[in-house]
Amino acid sequence: MSSSDIEALKTSQKTVGARQTAQAIQKGKAKVVFVAKDSDEWVVRDIIDMCKQKGIKLVFVDSKKELGKICGISVAASSAAIIE
Repeated sequence: MSSSDIEALKTSQKTVGARQTAQAIQKGKAKVVFVAKDSDEWVVRDIIDMCKQKGIKLVFVDSKKELGKICGISVAASSAAIIE
């Protein structure tokens, strides 16, 4: 996880949460996807698989709490994406 990826997530248009992130990937809008390492595997499995299939950059963040904080929300987030 690079600091430039984190800064981009803070300042770019984004989706937050597994459902919204999966939709962005399916619609071809996701450019970089962030997944919290402590997410339940069943929550993020499809997101990770779709990123691999579509060649979307995948960045792992240490915790859901940290990812939520980076996204500027006061709750934990399992995944997020920078969208176009």
